[in-house]
Amino acid sequence: MGDFENKEREEVFSKKVRAGKRTYFFDVKATRSNDYYITVTESKKRLEDGVFVKHKIFLYKEDFEKFSEGLKETVEYIKANQDVVEKRYELTENHTEPARAEDDFSFGI
Repeated sequence: MGDFENKEREEVFSKKVRAGKRTYFFDVKATRSNDYYITVTESKKRLEDGVFVKHKIFLYKEDFEKFSEGLKETVEYIKANQDVVEKRYELTENHTEPARAEDDFSFGI
């Protein structure tokens, strides 16, 4: 196999999600036969040496339904059994930080 075969498949769509110290990449890629699949990559900078460590999973379309059902059920279990406070992240001068409670300007009417 040459270098071409070792490269990842063609990227069709990409969504980058910054969440505190982690960044998640949701990428749609195409196989040679033009079937789409998803890669989910978590990227986090290692404190010791500043190297970005990545973890990746591949999700194929025949598994979408079961995967999303399993994820939904798992998230619902945690929300039902523990308080979950989802952080809002805002970009501030080269850093992504959680928004503070006093930054929330929503008003009850």
